Amino acid sequence: MQNRQMGPDGPFVSALGIGAMSFSDMYGPTTKEQSFAILDRAVEAGVTHIDTANIYGRGVSETVIGEWLANRGGENPFFIATKASITSDADGNRTFDNSPEHLEAELDQSLMRLGLDCVDLFYIHRRDPRFEIEEVSETLIGLMKKGKIKSFGYSEIAPSSLRRAQAVHPVAAVQNEYSLSTRAPDLGLVQNCAETRTAMVAFSPVGRGLLTDTPPSAERIAASVFLRDNPRFTGRAYQDNLKRMELLQSLARDMGISTAGLAIAWVLSRGDNVIAIPGTRSVEHLNEMLQGTEKTLSASDLEAIETALPVGWASGDRYGPAQWNGPEQYC
Repeated sequence: MQNRQMGPDGPFVSALGIGAMSFSDMYGPTTKEQSFAILDRAVEAGVTHIDTANIYGRGVSETVIGEWLANRGGENPFFIATKASITSDADGNRTFDNSPEHLEAELDQSLMRLGLDCVDLFYIHRRDPRFEIEEVSETLIGLMKKGKIKSFGYSEIAPSSLRRAQAVHPVAAVQNEYSLSTRAPDLGLVQNCAETRTAMVAFSPVGRGLLTDTPPSAERIAASVFLRDNPRFTGRAYQDNLKRMELLQSLARDMGISTAGLAIAWVLSRGDNVIAIPGTRSVEHLNEMLQGTEKTLSASDLEAIETALPVGWASGDRYGPAQWNGPEQYC
């Protein structure tokens, strides 16, 4: 397993981690036993990084991880990251809260569910426009001083916001969707992270299942709270994407690797500070993605991938209108 540094002064973690949103039912029904099996296989394969959030299943993901850790007698083989700030108002509308009181209260609940006294990395899941990012960074520094977090990061922020936060304190990681089907981070974010040695943590590196040998079926999409309203997975756009995916699938077969493995290898080729955190509900799919950590892509490989899926090939936006509430758009 390749290892990469989590921030300019942070520890080294596996280049492939586990994105634990799939431990809830966001991508379709799953069970605690399935999640436990994935964590067992991850440890066996040398995976040392797991990413979760308080909002995933409203605490379900963190609770599952906490129970798995408890079953090991408290032994923790993972660098654990979690997130907070997404919440709801009195009418049930999605809102964001970066206030010190909210963040610490949510962190305390996350620590309780995980069975930990401290998390290795704490992300601001979404920016709250009421608070300047410098102020939020000071709040996170305070949580570090209290011993509740070891480092902090931000999710879905613009390069300009990252530079402002870095002026206050080194930012360990920035998390963003990044894959062969979502290349926006190449327009400044990847470069900024490389310059400052901030870890670029790529979620959905296999395109939410699109960049695989078995893209989601109509039934799987309908069963997913997230995918069924996602423009990239509906109507004509999805049919066009499936057709284009045949080119990558053919290329992967020629290279002797799963399509998911090839997608992971491409993400990891983008820089030695890039870390992929795919989610999955099956050990079989995890094994396919692990192949990508063992594949070094040559210049000719990268050229062939670019020919098959050039920048902008995907049909449909990565988010629908409601899902765009929160991420910072910068290009």
